[in-house]
Amino acid sequence: MELANRVFFRLYQCANMLHKTGTKAVEAQGLTTQQWAVLGALSREQAEGGMSVGDLARYLMVSRQNLSGLLSRMERDGHVSIAPDGRDRRSRLITMTASGRHVWLKEAQPKIHDYYEEALAGFSVNDISHTLHYLLKMLENMQRVDEMQGGAAETGE
Repeated sequence: MELANRVFFRLYQCANMLHKTGTKAVEAQGLTTQQWAVLGALSREQAEGGMSVGDLARYLMVSRQNLSGLLSRMERDGHVSIAPDGRDRRSRLITMTASGRHVWLKEAQPKIHDYYEEALAGFSVNDISHTLHYLLKMLENMQRVDEMQGGAAETGE
């Protein structure tokens, strides 16, 4: 249990440092790490036509409530568009605007890549692959715990 405690405490510290240092990396672009995650999700080929709020919440593993305020600020800043979904009028579709795409591709991406290089300094490709493998394994276990706790309903499932 002591080793598990140390792993989860370090994970907690890493998450906090990601928010702190990652936000500093993209603050000149007017972004936070949460906004960076939204733009990253929306920039994927699978999200080309936009994503519903529920799908975006599930993909980012956050609650709709936490996402709602964030999306409102991003819409205000011109990064995303929020419109009724043509397939389901009750659902709202989130798409990246041309301005948001410019900020994401031309301004934020170079800063994010620099940030990754600095944060992963001293890691070999093998180290990064193993880290990703273990984080994915832990995430799958945490998702199972969340489902057993009834948490899947929180993001709209």
